[in-house]
Amino acid sequence: MLQPQTPPHPALTVDGVAINVFSLPEAVNAIVSAAQVGDNFSVCTLNLDHVVQLQQRADFRAAYRRARFVTADGFPIVVLSRLLGAPIERTTGADLVEPVCREARKRGLPVFLLGSTEPTLAISARRLSERFKGLKVAGYFAPGPHFDPYSDEADRAVDSIRSSGARLCFVALGAPRQELFAARCLDELNGTGMLCIGAGLDFIAGTQSRAPAITQKVGLEWAWRMLRDPRRLAPRYARCMAAVPRLVARTIPQIVNARMRKAA
Repeated sequence: MLQPQTPPHPALTVDGVAINVFSLPEAVNAIVSAAQVGDNFSVCTLNLDHVVQLQQRADFRAAYRRARFVTADGFPIVVLSRLLGAPIERTTGADLVEPVCREARKRGLPVFLLGSTEPTLAISARRLSERFKGLKVAGYFAPGPHFDPYSDEADRAVDSIRSSGARLCFVALGAPRQELFAARCLDELNGTGMLCIGAGLDFIAGTQSRAPAITQKVGLEWAWRMLRDPRRLAPRYARCMAAVPRLVARTIPQIVNARMRKAA
């Protein structure tokens, strides 16, 4: 079973979840290599909204702890990793889509798209196939707006992925549904990697706009998104900000221990 390379320093752990992938190139290599050998696995990208849900939902914690690969999608998490002495590059689900497709095309790995809407998936499939000539988009499935990861509709989604022969599936359902569905698929599929990517396919299709690169770089993508959709996102980000002190407090012992080991 392929794992990310063992880092020379301790990994940051949040509520029992270790961030074990430290950069986008490492994530792409680990994901595509695991798919090539036929492993079942899931990929999660930890951000502050997920930290809140890890504290509140046992099923979400269980799904996250089953993920083979966990990246950091959240600037406060990146900052804490630097204080720990284990610097991590921010890697979001949206960041993964195109480089994973590029490598999947090179290695002949079919991909599947799940989530969003039928028109968005159709556009995403076409654009990815055009950008990466030879990439096989084996199929796509757009569930309804109230998708339940353990419903009859989810059964049909699992059957669609299985029958497509896809080795990688991009799951664009938003948290916690995408993580719960990905965890379910670990038990019901054979040889398919499940990548939880949030709005990644909407960005590919152009049905949503991503924050400018400079905003992403300085850790203010959340503010850009909130200004565009304050009614929906302001309450979420308020909860996220409220979670930061607890996150810092729970991380301080890791930072102290890491610094003491380094000084010894």
